[in-house]
Amino acid sequence: MTMRHDDTTSDNDTDTDIAPATPDLPSNRGRWGLDDQLGTLNLITEEVRARGAAEVRTGRAVSLAQVIEPAPVVSGPFAPAGRPASPVQQTVTYTGSPTMAAVDVMTVVNHHTRSTHIDALVHIPRDGDVYPGRPLTRSLSPAGAVHGSTTAFAAGIVTRGVLLDLAPGTALEPGHAITARDLEAAEERQGVRLESGDALVVRSGWIGGPQPDREMPGISLDAVRWMDRRGASLFTGDAGDAHPGHDPACPMPLHDVALPLLGMPLIDVPDLEELAAVCAELGRYAFLLTVAPPRIHGLTGVPVNPLALF
Repeated sequence: MTMRHDDTTSDNDTDTDIAPATPDLPSNRGRWGLDDQLGTLNLITEEVRARGAAEVRTGRAVSLAQVIEPAPVVSGPFAPAGRPASPVQQTVTYTGSPTMAAVDVMTVVNHHTRSTHIDALVHIPRDGDVYPGRPLTRSLSPAGAVHGSTTAFAAGIVTRGVLLDLAPGTALEPGHAITARDLEAAEERQGVRLESGDALVVRSGWIGGPQPDREMPGISLDAVRWMDRRGASLFTGDAGDAHPGHDPACPMPLHDVALPLLGMPLIDVPDLEELAAVCAELGRYAFLLTVAPPRIHGLTGVPVNPLALF
C-alpha cells in the first residue's frame, strides 16, 4: 500500500464504517480526509492552474469529445436490447403561446461507449466501497448518488494537460500492455514531463474503441502506479482498461484502482486524433485543459466536452 506519512486527516475522521485501503495497491484513501469527494482533483492548486494557463499562447482550441448523433426515443433507456446504439435518445416537441418554440426531450446514457463522459468516483466500487472507502450502500439513494457524484465537478476542472502519444502517426499493437516505461519513453521523445496536478492524456491510436476481431491495448497496473507517483489529477485515453496477462485480482486497473482507491476521475472514450495532430504540428504536448460538465448534481457520470487550449 502506498503510504503518505506527510498527510493528516481531521480530528473528526473517526467513521468506523470507512474501509481501509487494499494492501499492495496505491491508494489515497484517508489522504484528504474520510469525507473527501474530490480525490486527485485536490492536486489541482492555483499554481497548477496558472502553469496550465501559461501554456496558452496562440488561442488555438481543440475538442477531445466524440460527436454524438441522437437517435429517436424508444420504449426504454436500454431498449431494444442492451445498450442503445446512441447515448442520446431524443424527441422534439413544440410549445404553444405566446411564441411557438421547439423543445428537446432527451434520455441520456451517461456511461456509453460512444459518448465522451467523465466517471464520478461513485461509479465503480472496490470490494463494496467507493472512494475514500465509503460503503456503496451509503453512497447511493433512490434519488441519485449522495457521495462521490458529479457534484464534485460543479466548479469545473481547469488544469495543465499533457498528451503522451505512444504511437505517433500509427497505433499500438493489439493487446499491448501500456506500462510506465511506455509513458516515460513518450515524455522523453516529446520533451515534456507530467507534473503533480496535471491531467494525463494517453493516445494509443485506436480510433473507435474495441473491435470484435482484435484486442485493444490496455493500461497496466504498472502505469497506474506511475500516475500515482507523478500525481496525475485526471486521466483520459483511447486505450482499453484491460490487456492480456493482467492481474486477475485487478482486471481493469483504471476502474478497479485509479477510480475507487486513488480517487482519480476518468474521462472515457475521448477523440484524440485532432489533439495529436495539433501537438505534432506545434511541437508542443502541454496545454490548458478545461472540462466544464453541466452542473447536474448526484449523477454517477456525465457527458463532457474537454477543450485543449494552446
